[in-house]
Amino acid sequence: MLFNSWQFGIFFPAVFIIYWLIPDKFRWVLLLISSLYFYMSWNAKYIILILFTTFISYIAGILLNKIENKPARKFILVFALISCLGVLFVFKYFNFAVQILDDIFKIFAIKLHPITLNLLLPVGISFYTFQTLGYVIDVYKNKIEPEKNFGIYATFISFFPQLVAGPIERTNNLLPQIKSAKKFNYEQTAYGIKLMTWGFFKKLVIADNLAIYSDKIFNDVYKFHGFALLFGIFAFTIQIYCDFSGYSDIAQGCSKMLGINLMENFKSPYFSSSIREFWSRWHISLSTWFRDYLYIPLGGNRVNKFRHNLNIFVTFLISGLWHGASWNFIIWGSIHGTAQILENIFIDKHKTHNGINKFFRILCVFIFCSLAWIFFRANNFNEAIYITKNFLNGITNLKNYYCEGIESINLGGKKALLFNATLLGIYDYISLKYNVIKKITSNKYLIFRYLIYFGIITAILFFMASNEVAFVYFQF
Repeated sequence: MLFNSWQFGIFFPAVFIIYWLIPDKFRWVLLLISSLYFYMSWNAKYIILILFTTFISYIAGILLNKIENKPARKFILVFALISCLGVLFVFKYFNFAVQILDDIFKIFAIKLHPITLNLLLPVGISFYTFQTLGYVIDVYKNKIEPEKNFGIYATFISFFPQLVAGPIERTNNLLPQIKSAKKFNYEQTAYGIKLMTWGFFKKLVIADNLAIYSDKIFNDVYKFHGFALLFGIFAFTIQIYCDFSGYSDIAQGCSKMLGINLMENFKSPYFSSSIREFWSRWHISLSTWFRDYLYIPLGGNRVNKFRHNLNIFVTFLISGLWHGASWNFIIWGSIHGTAQILENIFIDKHKTHNGINKFFRILCVFIFCSLAWIFFRANNFNEAIYITKNFLNGITNLKNYYCEGIESINLGGKKALLFNATLLGIYDYISLKYNVIKKITSNKYLIFRYLIYFGIITAILFFMASNEVAFVYFQF
């Protein structure tokens, strides 16, 4: 079930109304039933997978709390990690691993006749798997107490607003909120509605309209060159941000309406002045997950410089692999890892930057991230290389470069796209210092507030893409 579907438009209001009408002690039951239904609406049989990983991690947590013997506790931890990651590997990485093995053996003229699995990748499997792993590791390290009630724990893992595309919640944030008593709060509900509305604007008006062009270009790259490819690169750069951060806004908004606060997942990432800052603002729940459960256990920055840089590279390499079983994603992760290592070596991170210098750094980071997205979005490595080699073709004649590109992609609605992108930029820039929604809400002029609300809703109704587009991160 997509957030941007009519089914969700019926589902969530019904859950919201029932949630606040029933006694508090039954609310987690409603959330669990709603979450399982939400997931099963995509493919009912795959509910077995999420229940399996939930059960394994739940039992592991209980045993880790009861057993004091260190070797036994380590065995339980390893068993739980292998079990949960094993499911992820089979459905997401098995065919890729077999292909790599086959390629290696071909070098030695050995034919393997590899067996591949024709399996549908379960929606959100990477997200809920990491949530279970974080829980088990935290229990193992005695950072949290295990949840005794299986139903409540299952609700924590399958909580529908963030189930299929995050944020990847930490146990000590989400689980206590599911268990705690709540009273209806009008201000929190109103804030949630406004945050959802802004999320829908980013998704339906900006992301989905840009997807028309980025999909057209990336799905038939050899048909285009020059400015058309450059436009496709920047179109996807804005699309993926609005698509993913829009999902996060909607998820946060839904949760707030249910009295639950999810962690913030984006903080104006394209206004970052370094790659390190970008990753502190982009997909924050994943970045901090890798920091706490991979980078720091590897030694973090508490080791010599070579090991420190290696830890950074390995973390980004695995982060790229987390996104997908493809060399494209591995290269994309490696690019970001290498960039951050070079920053550590050559750039003084303690030096403050203001004015033109900071603007130039932000522009460079934005361009770098945009070009790196080529490998993330391209259908394969060869197409990514073609785009990289050809997006500047003909730029010496700027007028022809631009006009031919516009004509080849048949770009319509240029003014609307530009206006919406500008509005996004203004919102994100102000967000660097203020909570924009709270700022608008607190404005004493009622007509001003309602003009903004009316304008956003009108834009959604009139400029939303005509076709229903799935969220980009559903594939992960």
